[in-house]
Amino acid sequence: MLWIAILASFVSFLDSSVINVALPAVSRELGGGLTTQQWVVDAYLITLGSLILVAGSLSDLLGRVVVLRAGLIGFGVTSVMCALAPTAEVLILARALQGVAGALLVPSSLALITSNFEEKPRAKAIGQWTAGTTVAFIAGPLLGGVLVDSVGWRWVFGINVLPIAVTLHLLGVLRAKDVRKEGVRIDYPGAVLCVLALAGPVYALIEQGNYGWGSPVLQMPFVIGILCLAGFIWREKTARQPLLPLSLFSVRNFAVGNVATAFIYAALSIGGLIIVLFLQQVAGFPATFAALALLPVSIVSILLASWFGSLAGRFGPRWFMAFGPVLAGSGYFLMLASEVPVNYWTQLMPGILLFALGLSATVAPLTGAILGSVSAQQAGIGSAVNNAVSRVAGLIGIALVGLIVGSKLELDGFHRALTVTAVLLILGGIVSAVGIQNPRKRPAGRTRQQSSSRSTGGRRSSRPGRLPFGG
Repeated sequence: MLWIAILASFVSFLDSSVINVALPAVSRELGGGLTTQQWVVDAYLITLGSLILVAGSLSDLLGRVVVLRAGLIGFGVTSVMCALAPTAEVLILARALQGVAGALLVPSSLALITSNFEEKPRAKAIGQWTAGTTVAFIAGPLLGGVLVDSVGWRWVFGINVLPIAVTLHLLGVLRAKDVRKEGVRIDYPGAVLCVLALAGPVYALIEQGNYGWGSPVLQMPFVIGILCLAGFIWREKTARQPLLPLSLFSVRNFAVGNVATAFIYAALSIGGLIIVLFLQQVAGFPATFAALALLPVSIVSILLASWFGSLAGRFGPRWFMAFGPVLAGSGYFLMLASEVPVNYWTQLMPGILLFALGLSATVAPLTGAILGSVSAQQAGIGSAVNNAVSRVAGLIGIALVGLIVGSKLELDGFHRALTVTAVLLILGGIVSAVGIQNPRKRPAGRTRQQSSSRSTGGRRSSRPGRLPFGG
């Protein structure tokens, strides 16, 4: 079951990052410059980020295995559409559809872990899941670089078919037991408002370089998006079965953890994109060499992510979530020593290694703190909300790249992007240090049933500090 969860999430995370190194080749063949590059990334993230919440409800209504299988098939079909796209417009449309399928994958896969593992094994399992998905998120550029330089950028999408086929085979062989909830309804108005609330402002941010902020072409979608955001919040407060249960944010670790997630994943998206683009478009590296620059991050994550997840299960996540992002941000500050011509080993490598260490110490404790703060019955929607936050943060981060670096990427713009990335990571650490609470340690000899029983008939409390995660 763990491998199914890892492989299903791996496909979605891989596609979020593998595209970065292919963007210069895509724009050379299909045209459009930086704007097309941003849209190829953000078309996927708009539908993915806004529909993950719907996918969480669907997994409760139809069953996690059913939704996972549908997402895998849809992702495979839309990956082929991307690989065969004849124009930039068709590619952007296919990417948006791919995001719809991707939204079905992550919440269901992570919910399989939370519902199939007990507390201490769950901490280690989440660490292993984090190692796999983080490697996909960071190692994607390496795979993309090899494919771009050898067989072309279209295989960046075609390669998805293999892990999808393996995961579908495992689902069939293992015959995983499905879980459904009675009386679940889908908040479709909330879903529409969520999509529009994201699409309008993102459109304005990406296209501001083409039209200028004074243009009604930007002002109208931006205003409509803000109004839809207000409407979405109102809808979620008043709906009988909201898409986003706002009551979840009354749980301290859940609320604080998601704020930290927003800062950290916005930074990851900006930093991962800008390094790969800079090394190709400014430093003149081939795609493969540019992607190899981030290989140390993958190696460190493989070696340390599961270990840090286990340590957070034993000692609590707070200080891992505090110091990890600060270390990662310090790594980006070290990279400000970069100049043209670029010497990777002296100008970038030290910062990348420090970033890798900080990231490995952060992600598993962050995921564990958030999911450990909600009940098992809320695992599906809890993981959906956290994944939506991370994807929306990445979406906004990519949309801001044009504002940060300007219409053309040069050394000064690269340094500005590095600084923004570092500041966002450090803010994520500060938020965690101030707001995250470690779970209270359970007295020796108490059973899991005793520790979860309360005077209210054995219901698990959702008060902060009351839900032990990882013992």
